[in-house]
Amino acid sequence: MKILVTIYLAFAFLIASAQSGIPAGFTPLFNGKNLQGWHVSRSTHQGTTPSFTVQDGIITGTENPYGQGGLLLTDKKFKNFELYIEVKIDSFSNGGIFLRSSESGVAYQIELAEPSGTGGFLGERINVSKSPDISAMKAAWKPNDWNTFRIKIVGDTPHVTLWVNGTQIYDVVEPKNDLIAGETSGHIALQCHWTALFSDAAGVGMSLKSWQPGAKHRFRNIAIKEIKE
Repeated sequence: MKILVTIYLAFAFLIASAQSGIPAGFTPLFNGKNLQGWHVSRSTHQGTTPSFTVQDGIITGTENPYGQGGLLLTDKKFKNFELYIEVKIDSFSNGGIFLRSSESGVAYQIELAEPSGTGGFLGERINVSKSPDISAMKAAWKPNDWNTFRIKIVGDTPHVTLWVNGTQIYDVVEPKNDLIAGETSGHIALQCHWTALFSDAAGVGMSLKSWQPGAKHRFRNIAIKEIKE
């Protein structure tokens, strides 16, 4: 009986994964119910009180209070992997998907910024030595809708490939490892950027327009496939 129950649960899991859109061979990082396996950073410059909540199988992130952002990180660290994640972001908001992140948010990132910048491969607290061409993003992106991201990162010197809605946006090999102290693994994180509330000058580019009041970033069907070198 125990064997039959185990087989049934495994089969049910496969059905649920298929129905959710997660590709075969990927392991969910988000259970669709709560933030088990994730935590908010208490040491990032973005802020330490972002609002990340779960409802109807969706993680929703926003500034809390307005002006203060933050990071939601996986408890586990990863090195070589392919990440699958579905994203819906409001206009006039700025965040990112962090790769190989430190607890404080030093990371490579895929930028999530509307009305411009989405898909760019940038650094957070680091300078990325080679930026890719994201011109293919314009045709692939669906504004104000759900978009599917597949992000692959492998190698001590990162080789990063991004697909959005099935379209390859770029495939870039960095000239060097840009992370501090040559780190080669880290957390996956979801970022709500902070916003300067007092003046545009204080924002150093993060003006009031970077995150409109009440704007949200939404994430669902988050899964990973670790890759062995």
